[in-house]
Amino acid sequence: MDVIQKDIIVVGGGMVGAACTLGLGQQGHQVQLIEHAPLPQFQPDSPYDLRISAISVASVNLLKQLGAWQYIEHMRICPYRALETWEIEGFSTAFHSHELNLPELGFMVENNVVQLGLWQAISTIENIQTCVGNVIQKVVKCGENWQIFLANGEIYQAPLIIAADGANSKLRQIANIGTTGWQYRQSCLLITVDTELEQQDITWQQFYPSGPRAFLPLLGKQACLVWYDSPQCIQNLKQLSKEKLAERIEQAFPTRLGKIKVQAANSFDLARTHAQAYFKQGIVLVGDAAHTINPLAGQGVNLGFKDVRILLEVLQQAAQKGESLASDMVLLRYQRKRKADNLLMQTGMDIFYKTFKEDLLPLKIVRNATLFFANKATPLKKQALKYALGL
Repeated sequence: MDVIQKDIIVVGGGMVGAACTLGLGQQGHQVQLIEHAPLPQFQPDSPYDLRISAISVASVNLLKQLGAWQYIEHMRICPYRALETWEIEGFSTAFHSHELNLPELGFMVENNVVQLGLWQAISTIENIQTCVGNVIQKVVKCGENWQIFLANGEIYQAPLIIAADGANSKLRQIANIGTTGWQYRQSCLLITVDTELEQQDITWQQFYPSGPRAFLPLLGKQACLVWYDSPQCIQNLKQLSKEKLAERIEQAFPTRLGKIKVQAANSFDLARTHAQAYFKQGIVLVGDAAHTINPLAGQGVNLGFKDVRILLEVLQQAAQKGESLASDMVLLRYQRKRKADNLLMQTGMDIFYKTFKEDLLPLKIVRNATLFFANKATPLKKQALKYALGL
């Protein structure tokens, strides 16, 4: 079979990979997107998927610029306008969209919905071709190009490969890029529920020595709850019936939650990873392939979309100058702009996470006083909020 030449190959058609593909296609590049899994399905009356992300204002702006948001908002999105975090009632820090003159801080959106919206936009770009449901069998360097051999016999080649294939990235391994990181020895239980309370527009989080517990608002009288705890505790909770799990939730969560009915639940282990380099020999990493973060503040996919925005800017500027997009000189610009920022966010979340895990009384007093006074420091609050939203 003939080798099909492309300008760029993107491996991984999830939210970050699809956004990267769409932006590159709009810049005029011949792009091949390879996704091994079938695309998800969505029906307006289907139950919420458990994989839900808090899409920040900056990420929404990127999706609008890419022409994908119009498809996403026609499916299912839920705005949130406030967020609050506390350990002891009365000592909280709260943020509201009106503090930045914004209509909302962001939207709770199912990952599947974001992915499908991006793929709908991709289908309108003639110079983007896609391959779904085919496994990569081999990736080899051939002169200036990388060649990718698929199970169906197709062979694609390009000088630049964008690895958006997740935390266990095979392309990262092929490029021989190492990682640093660790397991947090904690698990996270996601639970979709029906609530007795009316739809809310606030997301909140309370800290406990065993880990935080959070509330994500969804459309109608629905929500997604997030429960962090030891792997053994989470495993025990997963084995409960929906009725027993609802009872445990009402006992363990803040009283503001109210009565709930469990719809679905699943868990994942917490881990942090960071690639030691973001590129090597024409393979460049984006999203979870480059970094994973404690999901404490819901920054994972938003950091991935930041990667996309900066990589698109760097490659567009390089193309305008006639530079090779796969050159180390060009890709180093991307790494310099993203690696330090991602490390800063990872470290900040770890400090926050570890600080609230300690149950020592003096530390407890200090951190709650800090939350209380931070709530009064308006300029500081605004700067923290802008950074968290990517503004």
